Amino acid sequence: MAQISALAVSEVVRVDSRRVAEIVTELGETAAQHVIGLALEQLAAALTTVDEALQAGDMGQAVAQAERMSRLAWQIGLLSLAGVAMDLGSTAERGDMAALAAIRARLLRVGNRSLTAIWDRTALG
Repeated sequence: MAQISALAVSEVVRVDSRRVAEIVTELGETAAQHVIGLALEQLAAALTTVDEALQAGDMGQAVAQAERMSRLAWQIGLLSLAGVAMDLGSTAERGDMAALAAIRARLLRVGNRSLTAIWDRTALG
């Protein structure tokens, strides 16, 4: 009899704490929380838009949103999310559908964990 094992997929998300601290220093704590909060909303919307574009087979929209997501994530210190978004965009441009499916799943995992990680850091000060 075959034994089936479930593999848990867990990735550590990288947040550039120095970049977050720079934003807080430049803007002050209240303004930084506001700016980062707006960025997180835009990232969440882009994540949804990328996923919807991929489901619809709209590679142009998926690439554009992934590039937007990557730039925004980089600006606020979400290094893992920026990297995965870049990977998704380049893979979509190449048309490698098998790899794209795997990166899409990774983008959703890393995206959700990154948004939570940075919010926790800024909310705690």
